[in-house]
Amino acid sequence: MADETTEKVERESRPSPIDVHVGSRIRLRRTLLGMSQERLGEALGLTFQQVQKYERGVNRVGASRLFDLARVLDVPISFFFDDMPEPLAREYGGPAVRRAVGFAEPQEGFDDDTLHRRETLELVRAYYRITDPAVRKRVFDLIKSLAPIDPAG
Repeated sequence: MADETTEKVERESRPSPIDVHVGSRIRLRRTLLGMSQERLGEALGLTFQQVQKYERGVNRVGASRLFDLARVLDVPISFFFDDMPEPLAREYGGPAVRRAVGFAEPQEGFDDDTLHRRETLELVRAYYRITDPAVRKRVFDLIKSLAPIDPAG
């Protein structure tokens, strides 16, 4: 009986995999924006330690806080659930449920590591520092034209 109780306490003290995923998406967006944990905390009325706990999944993000995060980070709420690992998404709802609530389908040839590379983050930051929308669109078109042609379409 003591082993069952210890196991239950350990399981309850570990962050939920969904909380960890949401936290990683908060960190990803904050980093893409070049925003510090301190600055995000100030915008939300939190300390950087609280932001840190959200990003690690240690603290669960409530609905109103998720709404505030989406507003401050300028993303739809569904962004925090996009790219959820397939086993986790499957455990919490099938493909129809994922599409209905905004879970992104994984892109072929694109993995989560690509989003976390320094090169990717620097490229995205530089792209969004281009203030003229017409110039930004031309840069976007240039990059697309340099990429290999996708035979699938």
